[in-house]
Amino acid sequence: MIKDIFIQVSKAACASVVFVLVYSLIFAGIMGLFPVSPQVIKPVNQVFKILSIVFGGMLFLRGERGLLKGAVLGISAVIQTWLLFSTIACSFSIGWTLLLEIIIGAFAGAITGVIAVNLKRA
Repeated sequence: MIKDIFIQVSKAACASVVFVLVYSLIFAGIMGLFPVSPQVIKPVNQVFKILSIVFGGMLFLRGERGLLKGAVLGISAVIQTWLLFSTIACSFSIGWTLLLEIIIGAFAGAITGVIAVNLKRA
């Protein structure tokens, strides 16, 4: 049971990170083609993180304990993306924004987890 939860959450979190990378690459291309205000970047990245948590959770979360699985997915996805982008930027800063992102990710994941486990699959 624990192994199954771990596998589902791990797959969903990895998918979420991949989705964030894809979204970020597309957004970087758009920023190169069109003038985009720097103030828009952080909110757009937050939307990307939430969407990626939703898509990852909908793809891989099944069974029971959707609230728990989703919350762990959200926290895991936010921490993994923070580690990835901090490594790319060579800047590991921990602050209130990271804590806020983790809380938002946990809420988005929890809601997604509840929805995902209650959907009837074909």
